[in-house]
Amino acid sequence: MSQDPRNALSALLRAADIQDHEQILNAANAAIKADKSDHDAQHTKVVALLKLDRFDDALRVISGGGIKLQATCILEQAYALYKTGKLEEASSLLESAGLEKRSLRHVAAQVAYRAEKSHEAEMIYRRLLDTDAAGEESDLKINITAATAQSQWLGIPSSSPGSIPETLDTFELCYNVACGELARGNTSLAATLLQRAGILCDNSDELTDEEKKTELRSIRAQQAYLFAKIGKPSSALEVYEMLGPATANDGRDFAVITQNNHFALEETGNPFVRQRKAESLMASAAQSDLFSYQANILKRNNLVIDLGAYKTNGVADRTEKILRQTRLPSANPQINAAAVVNAAAHVQGLDGKEAIRKLQTVAAKRPNDVGLALTIVQLQLEQQQAGAALTTLTTFLSGLEASTEVNDTDVRFSPGLVSLAVSLFRSQKRDASAKAEIVKAAQYWQTRPSAQSVGSLLLEAGIELMRSSKSDDLLLAGASFDKLFREQQGSDVASAGLVAAYAASDASKVREHADRLPPVNDLITGIDVDELFEAGVAITPGSTVSKKRPATEVGNAERATKRRRRKLPKDFVEGKTPDPERWLPLRDRSSYRPKGKKGKKRAGEATQGGIVKEEETLGLVGGGGVKVEKAAAPSSNNKKKKKGKK
Repeated sequence: MSQDPRNALSALLRAADIQDHEQILNAANAAIKADKSDHDAQHTKVVALLKLDRFDDALRVISGGGIKLQATCILEQAYALYKTGKLEEASSLLESAGLEKRSLRHVAAQVAYRAEKSHEAEMIYRRLLDTDAAGEESDLKINITAATAQSQWLGIPSSSPGSIPETLDTFELCYNVACGELARGNTSLAATLLQRAGILCDNSDELTDEEKKTELRSIRAQQAYLFAKIGKPSSALEVYEMLGPATANDGRDFAVITQNNHFALEETGNPFVRQRKAESLMASAAQSDLFSYQANILKRNNLVIDLGAYKTNGVADRTEKILRQTRLPSANPQINAAAVVNAAAHVQGLDGKEAIRKLQTVAAKRPNDVGLALTIVQLQLEQQQAGAALTTLTTFLSGLEASTEVNDTDVRFSPGLVSLAVSLFRSQKRDASAKAEIVKAAQYWQTRPSAQSVGSLLLEAGIELMRSSKSDDLLLAGASFDKLFREQQGSDVASAGLVAAYAASDASKVREHADRLPPVNDLITGIDVDELFEAGVAITPGSTVSKKRPATEVGNAERATKRRRRKLPKDFVEGKTPDPERWLPLRDRSSYRPKGKKGKKRAGEATQGGIVKEEETLGLVGGGGVKVEKAAAPSSNNKKKKKGKK
């Protein structure tokens, strides 16, 4: 007599060492065939399909199992949607179900991370770490550092910038923290952490030899990227050559990224061969699950390679299509990058001045194109036309500021454009205009909901305004720090700024934040004041030393007095009486002797006893007169007329 399918499935599930998910799936199918209303068998089938990575099949079973199965399999359905890339559906499902269960919060964090909502993922993981994290502390810390690193790559300030775990005892922690530091530009610290990650991975007892090889390949690939960033392309190429072609365990994403980075470091060679390689790489990238910042770099590289192969018309058409589909102006870096490539396509083969004139013509048709305006500014700076570059930028910003659209003014006061304007103003020694730009931006964002990237602008504006002694500037600095404190859930930097801004005007606002700051004694522990005083003030290479003499406490008797040296003539002889006519002009001296007939005649007319010219006054119509030299009387010799020749 054959065993009941339901009992067979139960017995199979009770076996603790069962690892054959295909066998469980067959048993579940047999139980469902015997009783189609067996809810437990259907649930078991869904789990077995997920274990076998058959996520689409699991979704079909859930959708066809009725309302009861769907209510039971919320976690399974959300996970299957996440694995199939349907992130919006997964997020909506989790939001409607709520995140009371810990398992749902884990999936929600994974969905947020994959959807590039790194800040949301980090917050979920931190809440999980703070509530009953027994046995999960290590994994949660690893995931938090991964979310923080992703925030840095996306250009989004993390809720805990620069925070490094106290103990880096696993290679995953070292690797994630190294990626975050590399995104921030801290290459030296990133190199140390990557080296430590490789050592910890190689010495791990929890990984098999095959797993160690796979993990080490990721670490080595990141080291190669680091070498390229610090200007050591030969070292990077050596690492890529050592890695060799991608293996089956690497994953499609890893293969695409390493191929692109290796391809970018190779010699230029034939541009048409490079174009064919780039097309093959883009075909592989289309089938992978890259993050947006990775995929965008590949697309931009492909456009640049096409420009090198003289495909200017095609590049111009593709980038203009992107710009037409977007409302300009835009602060999206990918849209502005497309505008820059479009500008390059328009001016390929032209020199600097001709390129500027060409792009100014294009800008007349696209006056709100941020990427195009910045390209013109860059070319003008390369041509040593800093004044023209500043004029171009201020004219562009004035046009955006005059717009009535909120999007236009948001772009106008975006951190990148504001910082560029301030930098150009300061390069032209227009510090007052630079400060006015900072004040205007800080005032604008006080009444607008700011994005994550605006936090850096508020921070720099607050620091700059703190240097002023005006009460209005200090109040605006305090308002900037206050908004930064509220939006970053209690930033220590914002607390310090609030204390400095309101210390002299509003002590009630200072007390709350002063308690958050570390004591002064803790900050100055280990600092030798006498040694600092003896070392003097460090001067950067670009700074100029003041020419003013330092004040000295020296008595009048010991003070050295400097006398201005008198310039003496070359023929000066001490004790000899100087010439009394030495201060007179040369022509007025008694020793003056003019040369030539004209000179002697002028000298004779000018000296005492010379011929005095007679003058007469001629009347003018309407009154008045003018003195003219009187004509000399004709001599007797001139009375006789010469006889003309007949």
